[in-house]
Amino acid sequence: MATREKRLAQFDGSGEPPPGQAVEVLCEDHSGTYQLPFPCLYVDGKWHNQESGGMLEATVVAWRFPRMGFDSRHGRSERTNGTFASARASSY
Repeated sequence: MATREKRLAQFDGSGEPPPGQAVEVLCEDHSGTYQLPFPCLYVDGKWHNQESGGMLEATVVAWRFPRMGFDSRHGRSERTNGTFASARASSY
């Protein structure tokens, strides 16, 4: 199981992400830290699910630009330029 420090070290965004940029976020609650499985946007000081537009109720502790991910529709890895890489939520 990954420690909080290891997870935080993987999320290198500092300050606020650029406007309109979808990012991966690391959240934290009483059970631990976890990565959300969908892209998020930071708008007017609040985090939103990019797919639904809904405001996050989770506490975001870190963010990063999307990483290379496996594209299950095409069966290959690909770099995402401005789009979100598919990601699995980390277990607590």
